[in-house]
Amino acid sequence: MEPEFFEQMAMPLFDQLYNFAHWLTGTQTDAEDLVQETYARALKGFGSFAAGTDLRAWMYRILRNTFLTSRSGLAAKRTVPLDDDADEPVSEELTPELLLLREEGRATVMNALAALPVDSREVLLLFEMEEMSYREIAEVLSVPMGTVMSRLARARKMMRRALEGGR
Repeated sequence: MEPEFFEQMAMPLFDQLYNFAHWLTGTQTDAEDLVQETYARALKGFGSFAAGTDLRAWMYRILRNTFLTSRSGLAAKRTVPLDDDADEPVSEELTPELLLLREEGRATVMNALAALPVDSREVLLLFEMEEMSYREIAEVLSVPMGTVMSRLARARKMMRRALEGGR
């Protein structure tokens, strides 16, 4: 297949892949490196891409495999930084106390997510944040669909426990 076709099909996925890479790695620099390596590997192996299959799932699988074989993936970093909300408009109804409560709630969710094992975190992120179907996630992770469903159920249960204070 032609490099122009690859560019036309794969470049629209860049933001989605970067967001997933950022969730996995926890840092902007590592996410940028991971996405760059993903595109390099995908372009190199594009001749093996089967036309008519799901390019999105193929790209996510390359990103995930690259992450798992990288230093950051093997270290399985357990922290996820909060996004900078400096650009977010502040409503006049929001008092400093309400803003603090909102940030504490966000931090609690982010910490609970970061504490999940990588396999649980990635399935939860692919389903909830990237809005992939069970089938697409199974293809990305190279696991049966039943495994995706059970990992997702376990991840949700772990998140619920963490958010309820470990009960």
